[in-house]
This record gives sequence, C-alpha cells and structure tokens, in this order.
Amino acid sequence: MLPGDRAAPGRFDRLLHLGNVVVDIVVTVPALPERGGDVLASRATAAAGGGFNVMAAAARQGLPAAYAGAHGTGPFGTLARAALAAEGIEVIQPARAGLDTGFVLTMVDAAGERTFLTSRGAEATLTAADLGKVSPAGRDAIYLSGYGLVHDSNRAALLGWLARLGGGQPVFFDPGPLVGSIPAAALAAVLGRADWLACNAREAAILTGGADPRTAAAELAARAGPAGRLRVLVRTGPGGCLIARPGTGVVVVPGFAVGVVDTNGAGDAHSGAFIAALAAGAADTAAARSANAAAALSVTRPGPATAPTREELARFLATA
Repeated sequence: MLPGDRAAPGRFDRLLHLGNVVVDIVVTVPALPERGGDVLASRATAAAGGGFNVMAAAARQGLPAAYAGAHGTGPFGTLARAALAAEGIEVIQPARAGLDTGFVLTMVDAAGERTFLTSRGAEATLTAADLGKVSPAGRDAIYLSGYGLVHDSNRAALLGWLARLGGGQPVFFDPGPLVGSIPAAALAAVLGRADWLACNAREAAILTGGADPRTAAAELAARAGPAGRLRVLVRTGPGGCLIARPGTGVVVVPGFAVGVVDTNGAGDAHSGAFIAALAAGAADTAAARSANAAAALSVTRPGPATAPTREELARFLATA
C-alpha cells in the first residue's frame, strides 16, 4: 500500500447498476466518412453494451451484479437479457411491453478509437415506480451513469431514489461522454452523494474547463464538500489513471503498454474491474492498477464487452 492509500470504504457484496443496458452495433471502418460520404466497414457485430460492459467486467472478477434499469421486449431487449443471463447478472425490472431496448451505432476506426451515435429505447423510460421495486442491500455498491441523467424520466426517478438512499452504500458515478448534457443541478446532486467519480480525461476537462487531467482531477476532488467523501479517478488511456482524494493530492497509477485493436468498452472494463477490486478489499491504488490491466487487456480484443476473467487478469498482472 502506498503512502496515503485508503482501503475500500467497507467491503461490499454486490454491484447494483442503475444505468442503461443497450445494444452496441459495432462497425469497423478505416476512417470516419466525411459529411455526406460513405465508407465500407470491414466488420460488423451486434452485442449487449452500455451498462452491461461494467457489470460483466465486475462479474468476471467475481463480484455479483444486478441490473435495475429498464429494458424492452423487442429483439434488442432479448439480446440484452440473454447477455446478462450468460454473465449471471440479475435483472430486477420486468421488460417494457411494446418498446425495444435502444442501440448505439459504434464506429471503430483504424487507430482503435470509437465514435458513438445513440438511439434511445426502453432504457430511457425509467420511472419512480420502477425504482420503488429496488431496495438496495446494506452491502451493495451503487453505480450511476451520466446516460441516465440526460433522459428526463430517468433523471427524475434516479434523483428521487438517491435522495432516499441514505449514506450506507458506496456510490460510484461515471458521467460518460454526454457529461456536457447533464443539467447542472442533477450533476451537483449526484456528486454531493457519490463516493467515487470515475471518468476519462475528456470528460474531466468538460467538467472543469481545464485541459490538464491532473489539475482537473484535483479540482474535482476539491468539490467534495464538507463531508469530504468524494474521491476521483480519471482515466488517461495508455498512461493509466489518476486518483485524487480531498486534501491529499493526486496519485498517478501507470498503465500498461499493449497493442490497441479496439478501445470500445475499455473505460467500462476499467470501472467494473476497479469496483470489483475495491469490493475484495484492495486499496484504491491497487484497485486502479488492476483496473488499468483489465482495460489494457480489453483494448487488445475487438468488441465492446471484452473485459478479462479473473484468471486472465491474474496472469497478466503476474507477468506485467
């Protein structure tokens, strides 16, 4: 354990995910087309994505997960539920009649970078009545996504549920690529209760207006408020990640050099592995190192849900 490291805020037994599971339609292209243009894709697949990636990453590291978000009854909803079942992830809500799960068109270019286009579906229709069925256990960890906060119905339901949660369970929040579209009041309410804010460098820059990830991480941690509970993790791609704690500075946790095939889902793999490591009792920097390794393995494989198993991660860490 490094100086200033903190162990997990009480070991927890399950990840309760209140984000959105969607279907990723992934196309591999040499480059994005210019406006009005076209390119030929070399590969196209459809697979469960979004919040599924985080839960699958955690479950593959041995942390049980449950999905409390909405899902549809069409072919995309069926695909998503089958993927959740294959990973042993509990589904809490019944399927929405007459409405399918949404999808994300994901374009992966020759450098492995991904670009998203999202079409909303049942996952964007979560209500307070739905969340009335969700009673977290005392040893649950709660995961919130910025995607939920940009949908009007979800945002109202989630903020009301969060206000009733109390202070016992750790809350993890990933604002996601649409962070700039989250209403300021909703963002402040979630950050006021969150124990961890996890985002990438681009999202940290949007949140703070500063281009330097280290400065942005420190500024975000300083927003923790009088309770001082918020800790910040900023993913910096191949460089690894940064951890900022209120009043104690920023710690750099180096990444791992690998050949990049597809970055789609790497941040989700990082989040799921990080939470699972904390659940197992790891200090935050040790958990971040495991998460960096999980993300590194993820980008060597095509597809959104490419987080490693516990055995794969252990082998990689043993030889890295």
